[in-house]
Amino acid sequence: MPLRRVSAALPPSRLTVRFYTSQTNPVTIGIRREDPQRVWERRAPLTPDAVAALVSRDNVRVLVQECERRVFPLEEYIRAGAEVHSTLEPAHLVLGIKETPLHSLLTTPIRSVNRDVLVPRTHMMFSHTAKGQEYNTPLLSRFLVGGDRYADAKLSDDKYPPQLAARLVDHELLTGTDGKRTAAFGWHAGVAGTLEALLAMAHKHLERGVASPFLYTPRPHTSPHLESHRAQLRDIGRQIAEHGTPKSLGPIVFGITGNGNVTQGILSILSELPIIEVSADDLSALVNNTATDLRKIYLVHSLPSSYISHVDGAPYDRSDYYANPQAYRSSFHSKVAPYLTLLVNGVGWNIGFPRLLTTSQLALAKRLAAVGDISCDIGGGLEFVSRATTIDSPSYDVNGVTVVAVDILPAGLPRDASIHFSGKLLRYVRSVVNDYKGIKGEDAEASDSVKRATIASEGRLQQRHEWLTEKVEVWRKSQGSRTEDKRPASDTSSESDGGMRRTFERQKRILVLGSGMVGGPAVDELASRPDVELIVASNSRQEAERLVAAHPNASAVLVSMDDRTRVSQLVNESDIVISLLPVPLHPAVADLCIEHKKHMVTASYISPAMRSLHSRAQSADVLLLNEIGLDPGIDHCSAHALLSRLRSENKQVVSFTSFCGGLPAPEVAEGVPLGYKFSWSPRGAIRAASENASFRLAGQDWEIPGERLLLQNFPDVPLSNVLRLEGLANRNSMHYAETYSLKNEELRTMLRGTLRYPGFASLMHSFSAIGLLESSKTIVMDSWPSLVRLSLEQKLGLSIPKDDLPSLQSALASVLPVHRIQTLLEALVWLHLIPPARSSSSSPSSPPAPVFGSLPEPKQAGPITPADALALYLAHALRYAPHERDLVLLHHEIVARDQHSGVEQVHTSTLTAYGDSRASAMARTVGLPVAFAAQRVLDGAVRATGVCGPTAEETVWKGVLEGLESRGLGVRENVKSGPSMESVLATGLQQQTLAAGC
Repeated sequence: MPLRRVSAALPPSRLTVRFYTSQTNPVTIGIRREDPQRVWERRAPLTPDAVAALVSRDNVRVLVQECERRVFPLEEYIRAGAEVHSTLEPAHLVLGIKETPLHSLLTTPIRSVNRDVLVPRTHMMFSHTAKGQEYNTPLLSRFLVGGDRYADAKLSDDKYPPQLAARLVDHELLTGTDGKRTAAFGWHAGVAGTLEALLAMAHKHLERGVASPFLYTPRPHTSPHLESHRAQLRDIGRQIAEHGTPKSLGPIVFGITGNGNVTQGILSILSELPIIEVSADDLSALVNNTATDLRKIYLVHSLPSSYISHVDGAPYDRSDYYANPQAYRSSFHSKVAPYLTLLVNGVGWNIGFPRLLTTSQLALAKRLAAVGDISCDIGGGLEFVSRATTIDSPSYDVNGVTVVAVDILPAGLPRDASIHFSGKLLRYVRSVVNDYKGIKGEDAEASDSVKRATIASEGRLQQRHEWLTEKVEVWRKSQGSRTEDKRPASDTSSESDGGMRRTFERQKRILVLGSGMVGGPAVDELASRPDVELIVASNSRQEAERLVAAHPNASAVLVSMDDRTRVSQLVNESDIVISLLPVPLHPAVADLCIEHKKHMVTASYISPAMRSLHSRAQSADVLLLNEIGLDPGIDHCSAHALLSRLRSENKQVVSFTSFCGGLPAPEVAEGVPLGYKFSWSPRGAIRAASENASFRLAGQDWEIPGERLLLQNFPDVPLSNVLRLEGLANRNSMHYAETYSLKNEELRTMLRGTLRYPGFASLMHSFSAIGLLESSKTIVMDSWPSLVRLSLEQKLGLSIPKDDLPSLQSALASVLPVHRIQTLLEALVWLHLIPPARSSSSSPSSPPAPVFGSLPEPKQAGPITPADALALYLAHALRYAPHERDLVLLHHEIVARDQHSGVEQVHTSTLTAYGDSRASAMARTVGLPVAFAAQRVLDGAVRATGVCGPTAEETVWKGVLEGLESRGLGVRENVKSGPSMESVLATGLQQQTLAAGC
């Protein structure tokens, strides 16, 4: 819309402002300095040539802020007619590439060019606000009525009518009449991303022992001109045409996707090579033919019609595909991927559409060395692209394939990208200039485009963006208005307060779902902040009220997760949600958080169900922060800290071993079955004892099915000179090589395990052998001691007489070796799950029978799985007494090799924590990290979105470690030159495997 000119009387002080010509105040454009925190952002919205044209042809005054990072030297702008200005305060139109830092955002109106009236300023930038990006809501708020009240601005916008509020125009929304973007960097992203991908491919081949001509590929930022990059690629092409590519690599096949500006950039830069374009149908014969000419590079440009088809076999139909994507499937993984050497992806992806390549399908691409995902669509069409990368560190490894996913690729070609962008933007800048001059109709199409690209004007959101109003209001409420209370002065001030303005800020509301064993320290930490209102919602009012009793700013709410409407209401009324619920319930909570655009924090592993929410959460600008307890949580944070230090010292990691366990203190474990007591969910501990495990140890890869995990254990984990410990492999350790950015092929060991006292695995396996860990079939008990008999009956498929111990012992002999029966019987007697033999008296170390008053009567419990029944029973029989303390041990051992001398050293990182009278060690080491991370998110310090772990941002993992240190729970690092624990672990595992006959 046209800029409104308001004949508001200027304050007297404003009338003395000098004019810059004798007749009028010229339209002034300001070219902003980009945010110094964006180290690689060197682009400029206008080139010096464009400035010269504006100054000479359009009689425009151009101001430029000094910036030594900008790709064009300041002297070039000065020669073009620009003036250096530190604040750009005189500018009618302020131009930048990325968002303006809030502290330098000018929103006050400015003098009109022709009359003594005020007009609003205009800001043009990639504001990253149009999709509701939460991290930029404070920026959007500044363009709306009342915005400066939330920014401590020197000049309150209340002094001016809304019509004078600054206007926000977003470069990303500038479009032609066909709806396509007209001012974008996609072509240059394609070029830069291709160069990065070619070099990544060459490095991967070098790691595999093969040097190719692509090692000479230039990185985008290493030359000021794109033409020099093209020349270098032509040289590479000449080498290939003359000598060919290495025979051991076979034909080099590039796969390209997409058909937009990004893909055109990809194809443009690749045209400098001796390219032969082939179809997907040619690939098998091409790759398998030993006579294929290696003096050529083969390119398959895969469009959807070549690999997308209807599930019923019908061919691709574009309109139907976009209307019913779920009815289509992709065959890219079988038709194209197995033959590729390099994949460069230039196409985006939306939820519900077939993926180009899933994580599991990546294994089919045996020839693939690297993937360049220029779309940088995290967890999208290329499911294994788990995070964005930077120009500083452009790649990471996924299952032996190098992934490049740089999120600011055009910044690698700042001069060429700026020249291109400036040429596109200049038309729209002139349109805004003419608007300020009052010139109409000179370029109606450009004027209409600027209107469409306007997000906010006259202090309000434009119609297509009105849906953002609620996000701004929610953010403002979370900040609290810095205005005076609007009640009469007699109600708000007195002589005693001197009439000072009062500040009324709404407390930030944190919702904690669940009130289990680890909730206390988290609640105490969160409620210690006076600016927080804490709601603890639980299905146990008694537990919730116990947690909040000492905190006036905390309250308890009774709720069941089955009541989705009530839980949804609680989520919507909160600023952030912390889920301390059982693992299976987290995805349902996360779904509500996405619906209401609330961030969520939880300590649990990222389950497949949770991971599937990643794209939806990103689209909603919601962070679902997982794995922020002890294990996972502190283990990731401390490992990341140690690995970061080793990388800074140019060390090569060849072995990563990590063990963690929550145990009773030694004096508490003595004589207790399993050597264990429960400071967290018994069901979780039982479930963990039957998870599949995969890891690498001393150069050998292991896959252990869940049913054999307790048999194939580590009988000796030598991390302590005092405690004897055994260990169990913990799930998929190999997955964490990617998490920690470790190179799979360089690792001889990648192992994560769980610590227990000796005897735990053997006895727990005996429980499993007699059916106590059965988690699918149910039984109906008439008493708690009937649990063992009924579980064994179900296991064997035969009846065992009730209260007949000899028959029970005979049945045990059919499922267990004789030498293990006595230990099992002693444990069951200790637990009062079977009566003692008549010829013996009760063991003096056996405790009194558990008091079942707090347990449901078995007759009333109905059908229940043996595993759930055992967990319920052990939660009471093996609970901690008030005077008993627990122990948490976390130990990383990393073997790092000096890349010059080849000398290896063993680096360790250890956390040891004991419980005390206030809280268990487990509760503190799980609850405190959750609280520390939630506080960072609540305060806006975390920018990541989607499903993430603690290493997604430095502010999270560093914040957790610093918080723990301040609470006396610091992680201690050490280094030694002796042997690692690898050989002891490998020997013990081999012995256990042989003994078990596996």
